[in-house]
Amino acid sequence: MFQYMTLAKDKHWQPGPYPGVELLVLHRNDATGGVTVLRKFHSGVTVPAHTHPQANEYVYVLSGEWEESGVTYTTGAFFFAPKGERHGPHVAKTEVLSLTVFDGPLTVA
Repeated sequence: MFQYMTLAKDKHWQPGPYPGVELLVLHRNDATGGVTVLRKFHSGVTVPAHTHPQANEYVYVLSGEWEESGVTYTTGAFFFAPKGERHGPHVAKTEVLSLTVFDGPLTVA
């Protein structure tokens, strides 16, 4: 049996750290501050280059088209951004849904 279980349908979307980005928190680790979220990027949204000073970021694209450095990625793409390393900008060419894990507090700089 899993120690934790939730259903996305029982959760509520909340504003993300940038306009046009929404988060659905699936799990929060109280010990580390880390979170596992579904992230929705509305079509046309550009998230500027940034860092996450307190967490590594792991991203799996579930649906949509995401552009990084002139290359378009779709369903099945996986990204990793080490803590403190600058990444982006990210461009949502369509609505993008990703499963994203931050292993520490979700902060942006």
